[in-house]
Amino acid sequence: MSARGQFSSRIGFILAAAGSAVGLGNIWGFPTQVASNGGAAFVLVYIILAFCLAYPVLMAELTIGRATRSNMVDALGEVTGSKIGRATGVWGFVTVSLILSFYALVGGWMFAYMLESISELFGSKNLSEWLTGFSHTRNLLFCALFMGLTAAIVTGGVSDGIERWSKRLMPTLIAIIVLLIIYVSTLDGAMDGWKAYWVPDFSSVFNPDLLVSAMGQAFFSMSLGVGTMLVYGSYVSKEENLPSLGASVALVDIGVAVLAGLLIIPAMYVALNNGIQIFGENGELISEDSLIFTVLPTLFDSMGAVVGGIVAFAFFTLMVVASLTSSISMLEVPVAYVVESKGVMRKKAVWLLCIAIFCVSAIIVFNFNALFGLVIAATTKYSQPLLGLLLCIFTGWVWHRDKVLAELKEGNPEAENGLFWKIWPWYLRFVCPVIIVVMFYRSL
Repeated sequence: MSARGQFSSRIGFILAAAGSAVGLGNIWGFPTQVASNGGAAFVLVYIILAFCLAYPVLMAELTIGRATRSNMVDALGEVTGSKIGRATGVWGFVTVSLILSFYALVGGWMFAYMLESISELFGSKNLSEWLTGFSHTRNLLFCALFMGLTAAIVTGGVSDGIERWSKRLMPTLIAIIVLLIIYVSTLDGAMDGWKAYWVPDFSSVFNPDLLVSAMGQAFFSMSLGVGTMLVYGSYVSKEENLPSLGASVALVDIGVAVLAGLLIIPAMYVALNNGIQIFGENGELISEDSLIFTVLPTLFDSMGAVVGGIVAFAFFTLMVVASLTSSISMLEVPVAYVVESKGVMRKKAVWLLCIAIFCVSAIIVFNFNALFGLVIAATTKYSQPLLGLLLCIFTGWVWHRDKVLAELKEGNPEAENGLFWKIWPWYLRFVCPVIIVVMFYRSL
C-alpha cells in the first residue's frame, strides 16, 4: 500500500483547502445573490453565517481527518465504531463522485469557451461555433480533457501534486480576478455595479428566504459534507493549530467570493450600459450558466475583437482554474479510499476512478435533459446537507469528547482553556443540526 502523504506547509494546506472551497459557485452564484439581496448587507449576513454554520462543520471534518489519518470511509467507521459510520463514508464517496461527474462537464465547457476566445482572435468562425455549440462530441471531448488534467495533478500525491499545483493555481486565480476587476472598473456602467454590490439595503436582510439562501451559500461554498475537508485534514501536520487553520481557510474562501462579486456585478452593469439584458423576466439579475455563457460572452463581443478576445480568454481561464482547484479535492476523496482500503497503487487508482466517473459523465451527456439537473439536485440540494448533519452528530454526540479534545491539543496544548473549546462542542451538538435541518426543510 502507498505511504500516506502530508502537506509540507501551512500555506500549502490553506491554498489547497481554500481552492477546494473556491469553485464555480463562488464566481457565478454568490455575486448575483449579493446584488439581488441587499448588496453589502447580504455580504455581512453571509460572513456571519459562514462562521456560524460552515466553520463549525469544517472544523468537525478537519478534526476527524487528522485524528484518524484516514479516508472518509475508514475515518467515520473508526470515530463511530459502527457500520453506520462506514456506510456514511461510502455515501460520501458516491456523492462526491457524482458531483465530480457533472462538475467535469461544466469544467469542460469552460475549457471550450477559453479556446473559443483564441479561435475568435484568429478569425476561425467554424471552430468558434463548434466550441460553443452544444454537441455530444464537444461535451465528451472537453469533459475527458478536464478529467485528464485533474487526474494528472492528483497522481502526483499530496505534496508533489495537490499542494504543488494549489500553490500555483490559487495565486493565478486571485491575480486574474484582480486584473479583470481593475480593467472592468474603467468601463462605463461599472460604477452602478459597485453601488449595487456595496450599498447596503438592510430592509431585505431579514427575509427568511434570503437567510436560507445565505446559509446554503455559506455551507456549500466550503465544499462541506462530502469528505474533501476530512481527507485534506488527514494530511495536516499534528503540530498545526486546527481552529486557526480552519479560520484561515474560511477567510480565504469568503475573500475570493467577495472579490468575485467585485468583478461580476460591475461587469453585468457594464453589459447593461452596452444594451445587453441582465435581468430575467422575474426582475432578478441573471445568474449561473445564463450569466457565464450568455451575458458575459455578449459583453466580451461588444468590446471589440482584440480587447474582447483577451478579456474573454482571461475570464474563462479564471473559470477553468476555479474548476480545477475544486475537482482535484473531489477526486482525492475516492482515491484515498481505494489506495488505503483496497491497496491499489495511487496512479492506477486515480486513472481507474477517472474512467469510471467519465463514464457517468457520458451517461449524463446522452441523457442530458433528464439527468443533469437531477444529479445536481440529488447531490448538492439533498445529499450534501444530510451528510453534513451526520458529521455534526458523529462529532458532537458519538465520538468521545476526550478524544476530540486530545486531537485539538496536539497543535495547541492550551486548547481546553480557549474560547473555541468552550463554544464549539455544544454548538456542533445543538445549533448546527437545527440550522441544517431548517435549511434542508426550506430547500424542499
